[in-house]
Amino acid sequence: MSTKTIIESKLNNHFKPLHLEVHNESHMHNVPEGSESHFKVVVVSTDFEGQKLLARHRAVNETLDAELKGGIHALSIHAMTPNEWFAKGGKIPESPPCLGGGKD
Repeated sequence: MSTKTIIESKLNNHFKPLHLEVHNESHMHNVPEGSESHFKVVVVSTDFEGQKLLARHRAVNETLDAELKGGIHALSIHAMTPNEWFAKGGKIPESPPCLGGGKD
């Protein structure tokens, strides 16, 4: 099972999100082709209502603890309530280009 599939499964089971996106952004970094080391997740759930951003990130990190201790090098988290998601028009910012790792 791919890391992306595991992330999707764990986040779906834990947060029952209204919307979930898991993007493998490893190709944007200086890693071997086919790597699963850099991810961006968008989780929209009522579980986040009344929580500050740090608490939301901690909840996602705790849910993905085994993966973060394993092969995931970087995880970008966008954890929102449904109202926040709709207020943003269902859009999240693009990830910036990689500046490290000796990539030109």
